[in-house]
Amino acid sequence: MRKLAAALCALAFFAPAAQAQTIKDFLAVVMVKWTAPFEPFQLIDNIYYVGTDGIAVYVIKTSQGLILIDTAMPQSTGMIKDHIAKLGFKVADIKYILNSHAHLDHTGGFAEIKTDSGAQLVAGERDKPLLEGGYYPGDEKNADLGFAPVKVDRTVKEGDKVTLGDTTLTAHETPGHSPGCTSWEMTVKDGDQDRQVLFFCSGTVALNRLVGQPTYPGIVDDYRATFAKAKAMKVDVLLGPHPEVYGMQDKRAQQIKSATPNPFVKPGELATYATGLSEDFDKQLAKQTAALQLAK
Repeated sequence: MRKLAAALCALAFFAPAAQAQTIKDFLAVVMVKWTAPFEPFQLIDNIYYVGTDGIAVYVIKTSQGLILIDTAMPQSTGMIKDHIAKLGFKVADIKYILNSHAHLDHTGGFAEIKTDSGAQLVAGERDKPLLEGGYYPGDEKNADLGFAPVKVDRTVKEGDKVTLGDTTLTAHETPGHSPGCTSWEMTVKDGDQDRQVLFFCSGTVALNRLVGQPTYPGIVDDYRATFAKAKAMKVDVLLGPHPEVYGMQDKRAQQIKSATPNPFVKPGELATYATGLSEDFDKQLAKQTAALQLAK
């Protein structure tokens, strides 16, 4: 199950050539899951899941309006808006849109929802040019990976905060998957206890080149720093850009059967997940290094 999760999460292109001849072919396969509906629900406290069966999108309800974290593929924007309405919320009440990372499967609805809501888009500083250019880093001219450019209203670095009403999220720089990959942390109530929630950006290798002509300078060091940071963080609830990161479907099924204790509360899950990511990264780095040597 963990291998399947790693293969599907956050632009899951560990070995696209083995699964399809082109990126376009691969996208056609994964789009079945990425665009499949999933019933929206209250995940914990003021956090709600409004994504698809294969791409996670979150709404946070505050005393002064809504915060949206990520979107999905452009084809799913209407579904996301329907999910928001089904929970009794209004797109017009979205005040902030937060981005985890600038890849097309998490940015596809930004332009439309930003126009509909008038919300401010907040993203990691190093991802701003990607979002405003609508491209994948290191592969700027690949139309299959492009998305509608969107204006970034505010950029964040480590420790910066976004506050709306009674809710504050703290940005954590977790680069590698993208240069400005940003994880967002907040506190929620779970009964009478406070719980730390982390919307982890991602740590998969995806389409990234690690050697030769890397996707961007310093990418290997960025990944390793992110894994170390994630392993050290004390988090009670791990969330992520794809459901497979934290076993959303299984936990949701448990939650429906019994809401107490909340199955999404799982201290230590982030450290375990980050360890697996680090191990896979080392394997991918070795494979790319060997392939580069053979090509010489």
